[in-house]
Amino acid sequence: MSAPLIERPGLSSTPEKVPIARLASGDSPRTSGEEAEHVKLLAEAAGALPPIVVHRATMRVVDGMHRLKAAVLRGADTIDVVYFSGDDSDAFALAVELNHAHGLPLSVTDRKVAAARIITSHPAWSDRRISAVTGLSATTVATIRQCSTARIGQSNTRVGRDGRLRPLDGAEARRRAAAVITANPAASLRHIAKEARISPSTARDVRDRLARGEEPLTPRQQNPGLTSGSTPGPDPAPAEYPPGVSAIEEQRARRKGGRGPRRGGPRDASPAEFVALLARDPSLRLTDAGRSLLRYVGCVAVDDGQWDEMARRVPAHQRETVVLLARECASVWQVFAERLERQVAVAVE
Repeated sequence: MSAPLIERPGLSSTPEKVPIARLASGDSPRTSGEEAEHVKLLAEAAGALPPIVVHRATMRVVDGMHRLKAAVLRGADTIDVVYFSGDDSDAFALAVELNHAHGLPLSVTDRKVAAARIITSHPAWSDRRISAVTGLSATTVATIRQCSTARIGQSNTRVGRDGRLRPLDGAEARRRAAAVITANPAASLRHIAKEARISPSTARDVRDRLARGEEPLTPRQQNPGLTSGSTPGPDPAPAEYPPGVSAIEEQRARRKGGRGPRRGGPRDASPAEFVALLARDPSLRLTDAGRSLLRYVGCVAVDDGQWDEMARRVPAHQRETVVLLARECASVWQVFAERLERQVAVAVE
């Protein structure tokens, strides 16, 4: 059994041999049931099969119905079991997570149906947490949440993947951080974050905004009616800018209250369109550093379907390594983005 399975909360650490006759079919996220061909392949495979996961309270299979049926085909009377202790809704969420993480992947339809059910049973879970459980993108989960008719128990907070409770509207938390900074300008980011109950990165953003003489809130928090790609302030007829207008010139226009160039900039583009826009800029396309940047950003300009396919193709023994690497890459890109934002702010000033 893999280490990640052992470390999951609520799971026993040592497999036990359990008579197959004691087990019952579980609440499977597979809407079409198990695939007979996959069961046959498992039955014919050499060696012992990994333990299945069983809900201790009900003896229903949480994960491993294909393996259970394969054991029956082999003529086995017992099977290795790891017990899960938790309620039914947590058992279902675990079933979805384990099914999409290994073995025969769930279909996109199964994952969407499962996401809608988890949103109902765990309304406080964040979109990213449900994304990690179902294998869907956080954007897709957010759309399912909006379309769901089951909104019972919705609150102003979400529980993230790290188990921390965070407000949906961080405006008040940013105001608290601003008050802490005003009272103690020399306070460390960790102290600000702890007092305001925000992340250190948010604390840094609030401190940087105050240092630039700006409000601690983001433009969206200052103007809740804004949609993605829109900007605060009046909406006069914008001036037309040449195709090669720079990001700094666009920022200057936005600071003056205009909407900036009407040319479909990166804020309004998909990742692939974003890269295409950058690639048209001679200052990037015709320099070594620019070409390197285009290659790097081009690597992430893929859609959800491609990410899903890549996730399915990562071999089980390499998944932990790829997870660590992906998170490290995300951290590096975040630092790079913050560095660029500081440079833009200095240039605009």
